[in-house]
Amino acid sequence: MNSPQANNILAALPGAELDKFASKLRPVKLELGAIVYSPDDKIEHVYFPTSGVVSLLAAFEDGSTVEAGIIGSEGIVGTPVVLGADFTPHQALVQADGEALKMTASDLRVALQNDGLLLAVLLRFTNSLFTQVAQTAGCNRAHTLEQRLARWLLLTHDRVKQNEFTLTQEFLSRMLGVRRAGVSVAANTLREIHAIDYRRGKVMVLDRQGLERASCECYQVVKDEYDRLFKK
Repeated sequence: MNSPQANNILAALPGAELDKFASKLRPVKLELGAIVYSPDDKIEHVYFPTSGVVSLLAAFEDGSTVEAGIIGSEGIVGTPVVLGADFTPHQALVQADGEALKMTASDLRVALQNDGLLLAVLLRFTNSLFTQVAQTAGCNRAHTLEQRLARWLLLTHDRVKQNEFTLTQEFLSRMLGVRRAGVSVAANTLREIHAIDYRRGKVMVLDRQGLERASCECYQVVKDEYDRLFKK
């Protein structure tokens, strides 16, 4: 159900505040592979996912991309608007299909002027997203591809809330910024320890704890930051 309560930011608002805010929200589908916004396009709408996953991708001149962060029902797609910007150099791409509640960027700006609690929650989320982006950059430099893949699968698993999800090698190679052959080797390593199964474009998480052991510390750093966000 595409309910505001399914998004952690919206669920953190008191009922009366959410009721006023909800009148500006419109339900939309998030379809796998859809582009939510492109680099340097003006951000006309923001999205509060209630299910599914959206990836933020750094795009390069040769057309290649690498994932900088992912957003699910814990957050908002469109954080530049929260910070007063209209544009971003990143691409937002649906990584796992689902649903979201959409509102215009202009309506969000008005709401932020009138609701200090909404602004506070959104800024805390934005700070947590920055932590994820920074940790991802460090992880891509310091850790093995198997560790990076395990981290990525854990973050995705947290957000899709099911043990099986669609994931092709081509999509993974874009997310991790490596060749498909590298993705195949890393996925086989995780499969050999029975942490996952991977076939026909589907990933099945078989052993969550095994996947956590295969990951680097970066997953836990990011998770701890998000957990602190909603304990406030």
